[in-house]
Amino acid sequence: MRSTTTYLTIGDAARRSGVATSTLRFYESRGLISSLRVGGNHRRYHRSMLRRIAIIRVAQRLGLSLGEIGNAFAALPDKRTPTRKDWGRLSTTWGKQLDKRIADLQNLRTRLSGCIGCGCLSMKNCALYNADDEAADLGSGPRYLLGNAPADLTD
Repeated sequence: MRSTTTYLTIGDAARRSGVATSTLRFYESRGLISSLRVGGNHRRYHRSMLRRIAIIRVAQRLGLSLGEIGNAFAALPDKRTPTRKDWGRLSTTWGKQLDKRIADLQNLRTRLSGCIGCGCLSMKNCALYNADDEAADLGSGPRYLLGNAPADLTD
């Protein structure tokens, strides 16, 4: 039989969402979810928090940080449960971030065999640690993976 209770204990919310009670407390401390406090300072979570928890878990699996998730949630309404349209706007924003990450990962995969520009695969002989490294003129770090190309040296 389905319960019609609007609020869940922390244990019920943990069971329903598939996360530990400590995780719920942590999400709450980060402002990602909220609860009411009742007698004995016990937490009660509105059922709508289950959707937020599910979104947090999915977003984390996609590689979004809790800060990014919190920023997105800040754009959701405070005084009412978010609608499908509200969640759709959030999804569009994250979709753009994910598209950028996918492009970055594809670029990394394409250039990986070049091993940060030189292909030597040896830290001992790596040109990045060599004083004559031409790529160093472009800046610090893995210049070719960060977007520079060997042709940039001749420009």
